[in-house]
Amino acid sequence: MSLALGSLFTFDNSYVRDLGELCVPWEAAPAPEPSLVVLNDALAAELGVDAEVLRTPEGVAVLTGNARPDGAASVAMAYAGHQFGGYVPRLGDGRALLLGEVLDTRGQRRDLHLKGSGRTPFARGGDGKAPLGPMLREYVIGEAMYGLGIPTTRALAVVGTGEQVVRDRMEPGAVLTRVAASHIRVGTFQFAAATRDTDLLRRLADHAIARHHPAAAEADNPYLALYTSVVEAQAELLARWMLVGFVHGVMNTDNMTISGETIDYGPCAFMDVYDPATVFSSIDHGGRYAYGNQPAVAQWNLARFAEALLPLLHEDTDAAIKAATEVLLSFGDRYDRHRRAGMHAKLGLADGAGEDSALVDDLLALLQERKVDFTSFFRALARAAAGDPEPVRALVGEGVDAWAERWRAQLPARPGSETAEAMDRVNPIYVPRNHLVDEALTAAVAGDRGPWDRLLEVLARPFEERPGLEAYALPAPPSFGSFRTFCGT
Repeated sequence: MSLALGSLFTFDNSYVRDLGELCVPWEAAPAPEPSLVVLNDALAAELGVDAEVLRTPEGVAVLTGNARPDGAASVAMAYAGHQFGGYVPRLGDGRALLLGEVLDTRGQRRDLHLKGSGRTPFARGGDGKAPLGPMLREYVIGEAMYGLGIPTTRALAVVGTGEQVVRDRMEPGAVLTRVAASHIRVGTFQFAAATRDTDLLRRLADHAIARHHPAAAEADNPYLALYTSVVEAQAELLARWMLVGFVHGVMNTDNMTISGETIDYGPCAFMDVYDPATVFSSIDHGGRYAYGNQPAVAQWNLARFAEALLPLLHEDTDAAIKAATEVLLSFGDRYDRHRRAGMHAKLGLADGAGEDSALVDDLLALLQERKVDFTSFFRALARAAAGDPEPVRALVGEGVDAWAERWRAQLPARPGSETAEAMDRVNPIYVPRNHLVDEALTAAVAGDRGPWDRLLEVLARPFEERPGLEAYALPAPPSFGSFRTFCGT
């Protein structure tokens, strides 16, 4: 076993080494009958890992935490967080463990993290386990986001544990191996700040700068530069979410990364009909994390990040607040810049276009009024750019003609086919449609991986229309009804 495990990962543990106060050494709960459900061969190759060794019993044991390779850390990470606006001072990895860090084939440091590996000291009464369905859901949505070019954590593997997990019903248990640029969150800084240990907070900030935003180290005020970099990264990330109709569903501060990656695919989903009030989470009764609220919530979360950083920003509290507020207030302009550029690309407009500043707002109002499928519309609009307006009319009705006339007046002076091709490169035809994800997960948990594998294959190339995949481009049928997602905890 030692030879096989030795060929898997070469771990480093800079987080544990630098910030031991922010984690607790812990071991995974035994998985009685571990079996590999799915392995991400492409991601394994990125990590420089031998996928065939991962498929061996010894490799599967590592992916459940049943075996710890030399150099692995195996710690539960501590963090706090605002959950639905309410502050919880001690959250942490209640059912997860950081195995350690590896350098991928590009020399980038990546975390390996187990999810569903059993109770830890942060479990708060939970069993620490995870059902198979939600772990497969996190895998497929993460790969969909990766295919769309959106910064994201990814799953290396899902392993069945061979035991049943009690939720509303008995479900097969599983452990997911998550790969991330890091698992440092706004909530990590909140936890460190709450200790009132300024040295610990400074070391955390220095670690985050070195790992994610190294240019900040050269600034006159490195910690203000760190904050500015995170605000920019989150503004761009939120714009990317909004441009594809993604609803995260649980935008708590412990689910906002310092790296700018999307993390925690619990009650997330992609919007079909355009509606800013769209909510999928079964526990978001007030719509706090509705699609249209996401940018404002991100800014609210970043305000909490600023509060945690204040002791580092300036020795005078008023000066620290003033400096942080100026950066925080820039979020709106930063988000608008990324969203505007993205919408121009989606509409086939030249960069910097915008004489008709209401063009986008009027379009979105029209889509909402007519209950138009968000993803389908932009692919149909590309056909209109190429000279065929009928697909758009079929979706919106002839009332779209007046808006389309304004749109055409702003298109660049080039053949329509070129504009259509450019639009298709940024407007996906395939996203994880809720009904298809639901069907694939139901089949996979029952033992039929075919629909799930096929969906994963389709989502790997979301911009490329392929024959025989028409059903993957359609919104849910009326019989699917209202869709709700759950955290899967």
